[in-house]
Amino acid sequence: MAVGPADLARTIIGVTGNITSFLLFASPLPTFYRIAKNKSVEEFKPDPYIAGAMNCIFWILYGLPVIHPNSILVLTINGIGLALELGYLAIFFTYTCTGQRLKIICMLFAEVVFTAIVACIALLAFHTTPSRSNFVGPFCVLFGVVLYSSPLTIMKTVIETKSVEFMPFWLSVAAFSNGVVWLIYALIKFDPYIMTGNCIGAILGAAQLVLYAYYYKPTPKGRNFSFSSI
Repeated sequence: MAVGPADLARTIIGVTGNITSFLLFASPLPTFYRIAKNKSVEEFKPDPYIAGAMNCIFWILYGLPVIHPNSILVLTINGIGLALELGYLAIFFTYTCTGQRLKIICMLFAEVVFTAIVACIALLAFHTTPSRSNFVGPFCVLFGVVLYSSPLTIMKTVIETKSVEFMPFWLSVAAFSNGVVWLIYALIKFDPYIMTGNCIGAILGAAQLVLYAYYYKPTPKGRNFSFSSI
């Protein structure tokens, strides 16, 4: 079967999106290197990684051929993302207290149960891939918004302290680029669910970059400040 220009363009954009998404998923690696090195989670919380795992699980569900055919690039990157998020949680689990360990176990168990319920409803109650996509898609957007909204607390801190010390520049660039790339991917062959989540991501990424540009000069350049720190 001949591949049309739109399909080729979407594949190229999707591969690019896999790269930008991987950079986003890999951005916590320095944090977990620090946790493993110090054998302590310090003040870090597992919540963003629990939310990240849920986000990846639902996009994997959405990308299955029985739900939304021809979504292999959505499947690949979210499979990689899920593996990384579970790896982060395993490190966190190793060095945190008993209460946090119980929280991680309970939240992951709840995620598996909830996903199984949604998957069963999608497969048994809906009999076409468009109807299944329309059922699963809103959940993907919901958990994507939860994940993308995590920088809001950092942005609030930047405004209050007039310092970008704790908002990494390259992470903001990656968030903005990732949102834009997947937004283009969704527009080539219209996908409202991929479009909505990544439109929000692009807007929040752009807002972070605007804040960075505005507050970069007022930021005290102490010994721990780095233009590219994570």
